[in-house]
Amino acid sequence: MPYTTEEDGRLNNFAKEPKMYGAEPPNQNQQRNYIILGIAAVLLIVGLVYVAASV
Repeated sequence: MPYTTEEDGRLNNFAKEPKMYGAEPPNQNQQRNYIILGIAAVLLIVGLVYVAASV
């Protein structure tokens, strides 16, 4: 663990930083899944608004 000592003799413990990596764009399968989930979310919201309005 990376400890540092202050001028008063106290130790400070710093968290380990995670490794950095570059994000990759989604492939065709992931894009299709995002579209399907987006359509399902829109249908759910429209259904909820319809039920709330009809009550």
